[in-house]
Amino acid sequence: MSNSGIAARWSALAPYLQSALRIMAGFSFMLHGTLKLFAFPGGENTVTLMSQRGLAGVLEAFGGALMLLGLFTRPVAFLLAGEMAVAYFQAHFPRSFWPVQNGGEAALLFCFIWLYFSAAGPGPLSLDAKRGK
Repeated sequence: MSNSGIAARWSALAPYLQSALRIMAGFSFMLHGTLKLFAFPGGENTVTLMSQRGLAGVLEAFGGALMLLGLFTRPVAFLLAGEMAVAYFQAHFPRSFWPVQNGGEAALLFCFIWLYFSAAGPGPLSLDAKRGK
């Protein structure tokens, strides 16, 4: 088989890999929220619901679940990208310019992952695709 054949087959999987990225990022993001709200998995303390961190927990838990399912993907992803931008510039950037030093790598990556999904959509393995959106 030629290289172009392999490349074509690999490229054909791109929409499904897009869905896989959304599913795994949504699952991971959801866990950040459940840790804040319910101390699960493995947390010791929860946040006050009516606080900025409480709002972040709600957005992460429920927004992450919607991203995992691929439901209302574009608007939810845009909202979550904004949340992560705020988190990065409020909590991490003041510590240092470099994400590896300021602990903001996850916030920065999630920000751009969600921004990508707000533009690209959820991929074929999603409830949005089933709904025809």
